[in-house]
Amino acid sequence: MANPEEIQQPDTDRRETTTANKYRRSIFNVPVTVTVSIGQARLSVSEILELRPESVVPLTSRIDDPVNITIENKLIARGELVETEDGSLGVKITEISEQAGDAIA
Repeated sequence: MANPEEIQQPDTDRRETTTANKYRRSIFNVPVTVTVSIGQARLSVSEILELRPESVVPLTSRIDDPVNITIENKLIARGELVETEDGSLGVKITEISEQAGDAIA
């Protein structure tokens, strides 16, 4: 009779690990919406109703203040606004939040 230690078990553990790794790798391709907050404004209803093209809404922050980068309202980083090579607006990361990993978990 064969020793129980010598009996080979089906290779299900290896297959499960391979499948799990495949899913882990594929999750890196899932798009995530990242929000950059540049400031806030508090307006009355009458001020909102008076908004027209060319109206300027003053924000609580200044142009050179740091901006918050969030995923689903969880802070992942802070940065400063910059102009990219193609002339669009970008954010240069200056600080990574300690909770950054929690935002995508």
